Amino acid sequence: MVTSRSLLLRWSTLVVSVLTVGCSAISFNDDAPVRTSRKGADFEIRQPSKTAVEGIDVSYFQEAVNWNAVAGDNIRFAYIKATEGGDRVDERFADNYTGAARAGVLRGAYHFWYHCRSGAEQAAWYIQNVPRDASALPPVLDIEWTPTSPTCTKRPPAAELHQDMQAFLDTVEAYYGKRPIIYATIDFYQDRLVGAFEGYPLWVRSTAAEPHERYGDRRWHFWQYTSTGRVAGVPGKADRNVFNGSEQAFQQFLADSVRPIGTVVAER
Repeated sequence: MVTSRSLLLRWSTLVVSVLTVGCSAISFNDDAPVRTSRKGADFEIRQPSKTAVEGIDVSYFQEAVNWNAVAGDNIRFAYIKATEGGDRVDERFADNYTGAARAGVLRGAYHFWYHCRSGAEQAAWYIQNVPRDASALPPVLDIEWTPTSPTCTKRPPAAELHQDMQAFLDTVEAYYGKRPIIYATIDFYQDRLVGAFEGYPLWVRSTAAEPHERYGDRRWHFWQYTSTGRVAGVPGKADRNVFNGSEQAFQQFLADSVRPIGTVVAER
């Protein structure tokens, strides 16, 4: 996901993600996991099969999005950047959030983590800016290292970080009544999340290999498989994602995410 603090890093990593003609498409078999084949070290999925549950994630970086065109391009869901840290709101959040809903695209909001603020502060900021809507997708915590941030390159130890993350996740779950999803890049996952937060859905980023090659046998629900995709209605390059399962499994996942408002299910 493109953020104001990780923009420089993202541009530097884009050059290593090259589309190849020899890649085959994703296919599904009922509720089976995503399966792919690879050819060469520069593997990147080009286009999932027509049965895949596909989505995108966007921020101000994508500029004005034509959501009707997005909906017409077989995009089922969209995650939209809402907040960052405890004092930043994405400048296109309101337009994207309402535009996606009007076009019939299932949408949710994500928060980009800032390592120099507490989890409680960041949860309060997210709640202040993201409306509670039963039709929305579960909230997402996007957590990455931020080596290019002009204000915070902190790397908290695991125990401290996990405590702050848990405060955020619990607060957001209680307010919205939905189990949050954790989005993590490969390096951050390997540094801080192996064996942790296994009770939460995981959204993985891997543009040069299949998820199991980078995240081991950890179960994942969403895969950001390219940052150089093309989607009708999105200017320039787009982050494309796929759900790990069939349409039926996707609907079951959404149903299972629902929690009573004001409660937190104690499964870590």
